[in-house]
Amino acid sequence: MPLIIGFLSAFVGLLAPSMLNMTAARTSIEKGRKAGIQFAAGAASVVFIQGFIAVTFAKYLVAHPEVITQLKTTAIFVLLGLSIFFFIQARKKFKAEGKDRKGNTYLIGLGMSSLNMLAIPFYLAMATLAESKGWMTITQPFSTIFVVGAVLGAFSLFVLYAFFAEIIAKKAQFIAKNINYILSVLFIVLAIVTAIQVIRS
Repeated sequence: MPLIIGFLSAFVGLLAPSMLNMTAARTSIEKGRKAGIQFAAGAASVVFIQGFIAVTFAKYLVAHPEVITQLKTTAIFVLLGLSIFFFIQARKKFKAEGKDRKGNTYLIGLGMSSLNMLAIPFYLAMATLAESKGWMTITQPFSTIFVVGAVLGAFSLFVLYAFFAEIIAKKAQFIAKNINYILSVLFIVLAIVTAIQVIRS
């Protein structure tokens, strides 16, 4: 059960367009499907650390909500920075052919996922919710099984976006050519939503 809960938490939680899954799509469009999968693997790898921190320090984080607020505040600046980055990228000419395969996309996924300051509060909320419903207990080995499920769920979702990106590139050229603008706007919206959450907390 913890494996399924972890899988669904990550898969459903990341289903909507976000920093990571949209970047997986963008990577697949610009560098190829293999690069998109490598990015997905890198991004999903960090989920293990984020989820492990969430379940290991669950009681501490619940008792100290100011830590969560600090993470969200940091996320605002990270999201704004990424918005500017992708806006600059969008100004460059889009190349559908002659894809640039330079750069280690696994490490890029690793780095970008590490910047996702909202992941730890999210997995903390999912784990504590599941425990309150009696679906699992935040103890070993169930905590680790939950985290493994989250990694698998995140990887599956990122790969889905990477594969779907090929369809975007062939069937929806407008989205393909403007995906960096879409990412830029998305990050601004996420930054605003996060700022509102911090103000209200």
